[in-house]
Amino acid sequence: MKFLKQSLSLVLSCCLALATAPAGFADQGDQPTSQPPVQPAQQTPEQLQQLAAPIALYPDALVAQILAAATYPDQIVEADRWMQQHPDLKGEQLGQEVDKQPWDPSVKALAEFPSVLANMDKNLSWTSSLGDAYVNQQQDVMNAVQVMRDRAEEAGTLKSTSQEKVSKQGQTIVIEPADPEVVYVPEYDPWLVYGEPLAIWPSWYWYPGLYLTGPGLAWGFGFGVGFFGGFGWGWHHWGSDWHHHDILFDHHGYVSHSRVFVNRNHFNAARGGFSRGGGFHGGDFHGAAPQHGFAAPHAAPGARSGAFGGFNHGGETRGFSARGQSSFGGGGFHGGGGGHGGGGHGGGGHR
Repeated sequence: MKFLKQSLSLVLSCCLALATAPAGFADQGDQPTSQPPVQPAQQTPEQLQQLAAPIALYPDALVAQILAAATYPDQIVEADRWMQQHPDLKGEQLGQEVDKQPWDPSVKALAEFPSVLANMDKNLSWTSSLGDAYVNQQQDVMNAVQVMRDRAEEAGTLKSTSQEKVSKQGQTIVIEPADPEVVYVPEYDPWLVYGEPLAIWPSWYWYPGLYLTGPGLAWGFGFGVGFFGGFGWGWHHWGSDWHHHDILFDHHGYVSHSRVFVNRNHFNAARGGFSRGGGFHGGDFHGAAPQHGFAAPHAAPGARSGAFGGFNHGGETRGFSARGQSSFGGGGFHGGGGGHGGGGHGGGGHR
């Protein structure tokens, strides 16, 4: 009898152990595993300065338009193709037709500067990397513009002329048109104009009317912006807020609603449902790490950068890219002068 009691006790103990073991294992499995947070891919100050170099010496409002539009590289391609298909539109008629398009106001604004728009299309790798950088490192990008202006001022190439007014507000360099109704886009080599040469952006294409051989600046024709004054996206609606390291649209901080680039800082914090100030919403595309490699020589005339290099190669965007990378032979190029909306104001010479 004693042996039977001991055997029964042993069996019951084993059954109890087996019954409670799965619960114990489940408790262990439910415990969260700590994982280090994903760090966003930040570009260095030197890389951001290289990105800002081609536009840092442009007037403040044009810098604002370019940075905003760079967050829509798909629309840049679409708009440049549209401009090439409508070469006869000029002045207010051009503005009326552009106003009907479904583009962001920043992209519409670049219709006033067809050579700038075309340059962003031809150098799409640079454009998309600039947009990605602005989404994820806004303040750093604005700082990079000021660093490059400081370097150009020290090199003696940035100064007031009959085309633009250069002034200082504290340590901030401000660039404005000398005539508020006529905007000149300076022509320069972005890799030589700042004194010490910069590394050239990979596969950079120098666009006619914006590029100058040598270390100085030149001026072509002025762009009359009065034709577009009645539209809500025109020149006078844009500016740069250097104090808050932001760009302005209608006197408020600009908010992009592009779905092209992920704001990695907000994405890592929220793990979904991310946004930048209500603007950059997660959606169809995920931004890849920008290109950081440097090429040695300038690209030959007629060469084109790799479409959306350093940028997501999603289906919709790849479709825009295929339609966008046209040659000069197909649709011609918009010169740095009058072009569509240029207004044909005589410019100054090389300095």
